[in-house]
Amino acid sequence: MARVSTAAARGAALLAGLVGYGTSMAMMVRAGLGLDPWDVFHQGLALRTPLSIGAASAVVGVAVLLAWIPLRNRPGIGTVANVVVIAVTVDVALWLIPAPESLPVRAALMAAAVVSNAVSTVLYIGAGLGPGPRDGLMTGLVMRTGRSVRLVRTTIEVTVLTVGWVLGGTVGIGTVVYALGIGPLVQLFVRLTPRRILAVSGWARVRPEVPDAIRPDDSGLTTISGCQPTPTMTSTKPTKTC
Repeated sequence: MARVSTAAARGAALLAGLVGYGTSMAMMVRAGLGLDPWDVFHQGLALRTPLSIGAASAVVGVAVLLAWIPLRNRPGIGTVANVVVIAVTVDVALWLIPAPESLPVRAALMAAAVVSNAVSTVLYIGAGLGPGPRDGLMTGLVMRTGRSVRLVRTTIEVTVLTVGWVLGGTVGIGTVVYALGIGPLVQLFVRLTPRRILAVSGWARVRPEVPDAIRPDDSGLTTISGCQPTPTMTSTKPTKTC
């Protein structure tokens, strides 16, 4: 009975986290002050194709998952849910949320989006049901190439940011605020989360006082899946994503 209850709680945390993440993406888009690197790419792709931003996110997620094959990473249920739930949620949220015109309202919406994204990240990682496609790509490349997390993460995110910007994605103060703010905010919400919840979640290996999982690496970049262990087909030991 306890196992069923724990599984239900983890599933609920996963769903709430992904829905919250997709909603925060839509809020950032509506604020119009800049997106995080991957969403700049998603938006740019949507502007150049018939795809919506949600559909573009899903297509990119599937393409990245295909890149897992030669890297021999194993997806979890959270990995698949990441692709589907976020894609649907962001499109629905974009339909529901109007675009504000005044700068103060846009700034407030952007700030709320970053905070919401941090809360959603804690919930999503807390479920411990598998990393997102993009973080699994980074982890796999680190393992297969032997390069540092800093180099691989920076290369990936600078690449998608540049391509997204060339395609017309929005780069601005929101991009900077997200990059600098998401790590500290996630750390704050991990500290505020009751220990009894952390003990049965994906944060179980992380000390609430100083959570290594969300310390930004030397590049200062932090992504949705934080530092979940990513299992591979050739190793029995999990490898952190940062």
